[in-house]
Amino acid sequence: MVSCSPGPASNNAISSPETSPTHMAEEHDSLNRSKVPTAIDDSPHGRAVATVTGMTMTERVGQLVMAPLYAGSDPSTLRDLIADQHVGSVLIIGNWNSGTAGVARATSALQSYAPADNQLLMTTDQEGGEVQHLRGDGFDTMPSAVSQGTMSVDRLRQSARMWGSQLKSAGINIDLAPVLGTVTVNRDDNAPIGALHRDFGLDAAGNAEHGKAFIQGMADSGVGSTIKHYPGLGSVTGNTDFTADGILDTTTTLDGAQIGAFNSALEANPSMVMMSLATYRAIDPNNPAVFSSTLITDYLRGTIGFQGVITSDSMSAAALGGMPPGELGVRLVEAGGDLACIGALDYVQPVLDGLNAKAVVDTNFAAEVTQSAIRVMTLKYTMGLAR
Repeated sequence: MVSCSPGPASNNAISSPETSPTHMAEEHDSLNRSKVPTAIDDSPHGRAVATVTGMTMTERVGQLVMAPLYAGSDPSTLRDLIADQHVGSVLIIGNWNSGTAGVARATSALQSYAPADNQLLMTTDQEGGEVQHLRGDGFDTMPSAVSQGTMSVDRLRQSARMWGSQLKSAGINIDLAPVLGTVTVNRDDNAPIGALHRDFGLDAAGNAEHGKAFIQGMADSGVGSTIKHYPGLGSVTGNTDFTADGILDTTTTLDGAQIGAFNSALEANPSMVMMSLATYRAIDPNNPAVFSSTLITDYLRGTIGFQGVITSDSMSAAALGGMPPGELGVRLVEAGGDLACIGALDYVQPVLDGLNAKAVVDTNFAAEVTQSAIRVMTLKYTMGLAR
């Protein structure tokens, strides 16, 4: 509101600071600046920060857990975990033979338990060959990864696009593939990878190029990918799923070709990196890769610069059987990881409880949970699962 002047000022009047033209101009500029709206960061990361800021700690913790639904299980068994405990990801696992329609019924039910503006990351292991969890009408029988390695990269990308479209129609939005381990020992002795034909069967450079083609083909159909098992299981003999005393890799190094295949494949922008459960003596002899801050925080995030979602291999695997379930998610997050993939349903509650309990008493850990939740939510916004 403009006030009227009482009349012309006397020639010998002295302007006070409160009424001087300079002060009035400064005040006017200040008022104008105060009315300028603050710029809103509408990027996936910016939106994720805003969303996570508005979450309770329990809601943030829920975003860091992937619960399993086995073939033949009723989706309602996960209703409480998703609706009340805020679990944000589900692993569709086991021998599903109900085709795309049957899987879609299950994934649709699961998504109905989640908030409409924060849908689930819906994952499965669809590598090909002996590791193809979803089969039946609408799903092609995928060749093994070794067979995929004989394809040209263009043909593999086209094939992956088709396989991805089948996953998409079934409600799956992330494939936990491809395997990028390079087999360096006798294939039959390499229990987790070579003996099962899960790698592309090439040298590290060839594996990286075929991995990129697989990732790009899946992305062409709107499905994300996960490179695994970082930094590689091609030089071990035991299988982490079944070896209770742990697996030791004695040869893989940070400057070797094997880890280089993974780092090269990051150029194709996979949705996630899955950490191995093996221990790598030349990198961090004291911790499995999944719990190694040397490998995750210092190297993968710090040196390589990957700021996306880092998930675990199954935390209920035998290789981690000597650790209390309540400590597993905590150790993953402390190392710089984000998403605890769990293959056994009875592990889910202890992992949730362990994360929540630690966040209550440790402000530094609570801050790490928040950053991990931001990374998960950034992925969801990027994929159109959050809004």
